[in-house]
Amino acid sequence: MAGNSQRPNRRTSNKKGAQVGSGGKRRRGLEGKGPTPPAEMRKGHVKNRIANAKARQSARRPAARRGGKGTSELVVGRNPVAEALREGVPASTLYVQQFIDNDERVREALKLAADRGGIHLMEAPRPELDRMTNGLNHQGLVLQVPPYEYAHPEDLSAAAYDDGEDPLIVALDGVTDPRNLGAVVRSVAAFGGHGVVVPERRAAGMTAGAWKTSAGTAARTPVARATNLTRALEAYQKEGLFVVGLAADGEAEIQDVAALDGPLVIVVGSEGKGLSRLVGETCDMRVRIPMPGGAESLNAGVAAGVALYEAARRRRV
Repeated sequence: MAGNSQRPNRRTSNKKGAQVGSGGKRRRGLEGKGPTPPAEMRKGHVKNRIANAKARQSARRPAARRGGKGTSELVVGRNPVAEALREGVPASTLYVQQFIDNDERVREALKLAADRGGIHLMEAPRPELDRMTNGLNHQGLVLQVPPYEYAHPEDLSAAAYDDGEDPLIVALDGVTDPRNLGAVVRSVAAFGGHGVVVPERRAAGMTAGAWKTSAGTAARTPVARATNLTRALEAYQKEGLFVVGLAADGEAEIQDVAALDGPLVIVVGSEGKGLSRLVGETCDMRVRIPMPGGAESLNAGVAAGVALYEAARRRRV
């Protein structure tokens, strides 16, 4: 018929929403989005910002860039070995002479090594121990200390910023006595510092003596080794750290330095010689510790302790 039009196969509708026969094109919209991602992956979350900052930091500082390793060391003699084990000095092997005269010190050393775990006990004939120690009086006990793995100077400031803190670092210039290094490590740990920097050459390293003087704090306070101390201090300055050198003829007294409560490096020279010329010129300021008693100088451990106390006191205010 002329007036009739062919009825369409599908009925149209003005209603909004999915239509019959849509073929599931909106199926994805009805599906769940899965579990909530962790905070580190949520954009804008504080943990996401921290994770991104760490990633950028890692990109700037290659993971393989470390301060290097020291050399292995032997602790020789019954008293030194027992004391080293008692103080937590890292050790890999305890050598015991065959048919040794078993006294109290030997029994203590064996018990400490066994209790700690991870230390190999090796029995060796006396001639072998004589050869290992170049003829020293080992008394039948020799403890092998593995090489210390130094941090890189950048690691110290990076770890502080990761924890949301202003870096507080001590750098040693020309300090050659391991006991002074151990004392400085102990002071840094006591006053909330973030580590110690030592030069690669002509300086004390983390020997068994330094470990013992640190009274166990070396296990949680990193020591970094710099190929060139002056360049390491300049790198800290570029990061925004204020570098203070302790010197008997400094232009200000330490209690008058306003920058102690911010990102800080305290540079300590050797007793007698003080700071080297280049290091002294690199410092932002050279300061002195007032000594009403009239002493000419303080050893590195004491000087660092005084400066660290003053910096820690400012940060608490």
